[in-house]
Amino acid sequence: MSLKLFLKLYARLAGVAALVVLLCIVLFNGLNSVRHQFWLERFPEPLMRWLAATPSPEQQYHWLAAWYGLKNLPPEEMELSPVIGERLGYGQVVAEEAPIGYRLMVETPAGTILQMRFEEPYLGVSRALALVVRWHLESVNRAGREDMAVRLASHLGVSIEWLDEAGMLPPAPVLQQITEQDVVLYGPDHGDRRDALLRLSDGALVNVELPAPFSPYGWPVITLLVLLVGGVLALALWLAIKAVDNNLRQVESVAVRIARGEMGARVDAGTGTLVSRLAAAFNGMAEHIQRLVQVQREMIHAVSHELRTPVARIRFGVQMIEDCQDQDMLQKQLEGIDGDIQELDELIDEILTYARLEQGGPVFSLREHSVTEVVRQVVSEQRLIRPDLSIESDIDEDTERCSLSDIEPRYIHRAIQNLVGNAGRYANGRVLVRCRIDEDNCRVDVEDDGPGVPEEDWEKVFTAFARLDDSRTRTSGGYGLGLSIVRRILYWHGGQAFVSRSDELGGARFSLVWPRRKPADSVL
Repeated sequence: MSLKLFLKLYARLAGVAALVVLLCIVLFNGLNSVRHQFWLERFPEPLMRWLAATPSPEQQYHWLAAWYGLKNLPPEEMELSPVIGERLGYGQVVAEEAPIGYRLMVETPAGTILQMRFEEPYLGVSRALALVVRWHLESVNRAGREDMAVRLASHLGVSIEWLDEAGMLPPAPVLQQITEQDVVLYGPDHGDRRDALLRLSDGALVNVELPAPFSPYGWPVITLLVLLVGGVLALALWLAIKAVDNNLRQVESVAVRIARGEMGARVDAGTGTLVSRLAAAFNGMAEHIQRLVQVQREMIHAVSHELRTPVARIRFGVQMIEDCQDQDMLQKQLEGIDGDIQELDELIDEILTYARLEQGGPVFSLREHSVTEVVRQVVSEQRLIRPDLSIESDIDEDTERCSLSDIEPRYIHRAIQNLVGNAGRYANGRVLVRCRIDEDNCRVDVEDDGPGVPEEDWEKVFTAFARLDDSRTRTSGGYGLGLSIVRRILYWHGGQAFVSRSDELGGARFSLVWPRRKPADSVL
């Protein structure tokens, strides 16, 4: 995976994570602001309605007026917004944020507004509930306490329990506090929930279980956050899969087009996508297939053309043999047929070699071998074949010291042999094979004193079945495959073959250049 693609994916994942965190924070705060306001009005509602139902709450519960600012005022004496006034008119308990804490209000049956102020709503309302319970339990005799406790629990939304057994007593620190004061708020071993321990005048202990405080991590919030995270991740995953699917569909579409015969169809690989490498590999495969199909077409066309001439000569020779009465003429026709058969054999060998190299190449097993030895061997063989030409080799001392290279000797021999043979067909009298090798590269130049190759045809000569002249005689013809084979051999060695003009001999100069050592990661 490329660094660019990794950074792109990382940035996208970081963006999705940041979006999820931001949405969670916004949703968490938004929901909890609404939930907290709802709790502020529902938690003290039983107490506020109990007080509102009392004829003179500020006199009966005068200690609430001192501690929590209990007042019972006409609406016109209070500064109320239209919304709050309307809500109070509907009989709702309203909580309004004050400079210090919150102000709780409710409309009484008489039409006045009962209000209380709490600096900390949960502790303040809990203590007020405990004080109201204690006051009413103290106001009745022992026989009526049970009924009063049931009535208070029903109206105030609390649970009242008499602590008349040792096992029901709260921890020792709480008991220590209750000896010093009549009401103690204490919590369990975990959480923020509070209970109220009351001590009546006759020494009886009463435990009041109060409602739970506001929790920002309620199950509705957690559920919504989980759904939000899951939804965002599902959306991100869907978009990512959709992008990959679109790219794969593009590759599939191009594959279908190629199957229909549109060999020039290609995938827009792009950059920085998960399928960029797949698209690049697919395009490379398509290029290779297109080239193979083109080569196959050219070979079928060229082979049919190349085979026609020797086959026609063989047929003519056979017909001549049938009518030939002269022994010398018969022998001449037989020799001609033998030559045509040899030409067919050479043509088939050239075609098979070119096909193997063009369709992916042979399995090269590069090994260390002396290039100068191959050059000398080719020169020696060509001198025997062409005794009328001066075929020379030029190898200096520096090249001899670096003569060992990673090559496939048989194919390098074939490449140099093809070049020397080609030069021999067009040379006037001299062919020079120059070999130069250094630490990095190998170079072999084959020069001749023939007419040379026009510059505009320097690339054409390496095309399969291409010939710059139309001759097809046995002495100067050729099949147009030799130089194509040379270029493919050099390709599979990681090098290249090209043609130029010889400065020394004036004819053509064909050059082979390839790395002296194969790369460590090369696979041939």
